[in-house]
Amino acid sequence: MKTEKLWNIFCRVIDNYGDTGVCWRLASGLAARGQRVRLWIDDVSALQWMAPQPPAGVEVRPWTEPLDIGELEIGDILVEAFGCAIAPEFVAAYADSVTAAGGKGLWLNLEYLSAERFVARSHGLRSPVMSGPGLGLRKYFYYPGFTTATGGLLREPDLVARQAGFERMAWLQQLGIAFQGERLISLFCYEPTALGQLLDQLAAGPQATRLLVTPGRAAAAVRACLAGAGQTAHEGVGQLQIAYLPVLDQRDFDHLLWASDLNFVRGEDSLVRAIWANKPLVWQIYPQADDAHHDKLDAFLELMDAPLSLRAFHDAWNGTGQAALPALETAPWQKTITALRERLMQQDDLVTQVIRFAGINR
Repeated sequence: MKTEKLWNIFCRVIDNYGDTGVCWRLASGLAARGQRVRLWIDDVSALQWMAPQPPAGVEVRPWTEPLDIGELEIGDILVEAFGCAIAPEFVAAYADSVTAAGGKGLWLNLEYLSAERFVARSHGLRSPVMSGPGLGLRKYFYYPGFTTATGGLLREPDLVARQAGFERMAWLQQLGIAFQGERLISLFCYEPTALGQLLDQLAAGPQATRLLVTPGRAAAAVRACLAGAGQTAHEGVGQLQIAYLPVLDQRDFDHLLWASDLNFVRGEDSLVRAIWANKPLVWQIYPQADDAHHDKLDAFLELMDAPLSLRAFHDAWNGTGQAALPALETAPWQKTITALRERLMQQDDLVTQVIRFAGINR
């Protein structure tokens, strides 16, 4: 059996950059391990700044409707990211290719990350395709996760070495930040209702703090809060100074997390990067209309054995309760994230596991 396979990863950009980030990290990780990858994506704009230097082995193609296949080599493995429904014309071509080769093919449905218990029960389950152009193919549910019963988390082999060699002062200077020893807090969020309370808390606190605000929704939310309080967007308020950052590629986003003393993150991709950063973190989970995200948040807090102060802060930050935003207590939060990271580092990463899965099922 050949070790090099051609993977087709399909990605629809639904919310901001997390889905793009996950698919790009997966594609890059597969290529780094000797695989060929074709990433089909319906909006490539984010990749222009998120990943300006594509690695060898990754080909990015626009996902148009209908999909332009032409004489394209179909490949060996399909990855359907987050239930995006692969283009039917490609599924038909893949089914024909599999039949002609006398094989069974491999179609993976890469699911969303969750610490909920159903993940371990559902990971790796097979689902025969009973209708449509893929009739007769077999689809497997592939769940990233935090335990050995799941598909693992995205983590590059050189991540620890890169982090150990990171120079905080030099990186901050490149961004024009005149660091004077103040506490650094990164902010990557949606529009949390408790944001104004956080800004007030930091401004009135006993410790000088510089808030490193990512562009887009986070920056707009901070500016709106300050405007409502009669402050200009760039003005220092009490103990709080605010730095609005430029767009950061994936490596520099890691650097932001490594440089900060506390990280506010949102979605899935940035949560995983914040765990690897080994700094206290606060996660804003993507809100869902039916409040299903509440259970998902609770499952993660239970998994990390979060202290009561961290649970209370998450509840207020995510709007799951009516209580005011508690004070920051980063010392016990640091112990929690360090223990979680050490546990997760003992597990195989997602790319290692998905390659193994492909080998078992081919």
